[in-house]
Amino acid sequence: MITLYPAIDLKDGNCVRLYKGAMDQATIFNDNPAAQAAEFVKAGCTWLHLVDLNGAFAGVPVNDDAVDAILKATHVPTQLGGGIRDIATMERWLDKGISRLILGTLAVKDPVLVKEACRLFPGKIAVGIDAKNGMVAVEGWAEVSTLGVTALARKFEDAGVAAIIHTDIDRDGTLTGVNAEASSALASTVSIPVIASGGVKDISDIHCVVAAGNLEGVITGRALYDGRLNLSEAVRVAGGAPC
Repeated sequence: MITLYPAIDLKDGNCVRLYKGAMDQATIFNDNPAAQAAEFVKAGCTWLHLVDLNGAFAGVPVNDDAVDAILKATHVPTQLGGGIRDIATMERWLDKGISRLILGTLAVKDPVLVKEACRLFPGKIAVGIDAKNGMVAVEGWAEVSTLGVTALARKFEDAGVAAIIHTDIDRDGTLTGVNAEASSALASTVSIPVIASGGVKDISDIHCVVAAGNLEGVITGRALYDGRLNLSEAVRVAGGAPC
């Protein structure tokens, strides 16, 4: 049994999907993110995954209005990443009703602050590890660091991180299949729950993540919007029901 996280990536107030993380290759799927979120919840999703794409590049939240509208329209736990770089921003989002904050660039550039956030907001902090050829990418995936994925994950053992979101950038938005093997390998090296992300193409990928046996969940976006993945079916499979 795993958690299925439908993705709502926000750019200029719209619900979009990128191709391999490139902002100039964004496809708009819905100009009403709140309505899209409500559809996901109606189909049975118990969590929502939001990313402020503009914020990830700007280093500060940008799509506040869209996030606020989603929180108003739905009543399930929501995790948010993108442009969250200081304690004040974290506190503001949590006060608004965000259930879990995803820290990516900050995890690389200021791990001490991430650990402090875990102490201040227990159970509310996730680390986003975005991988390109096994190395960690930051600043909205625009910059690849010299830090390896496993090395970064191990920095946060015993810090109180609620989850690691492991995204294979080269697969994200490509519909070429989730890299469950790499996410599972990462999960085997740390005690922190790992969520797989990037490349989900159809129901077989949900089965793969379930079959891995050590993953907490999977994030899917483009396959849902393209109609290649039936959300109700995916929710059932993620919950342990046969396809």
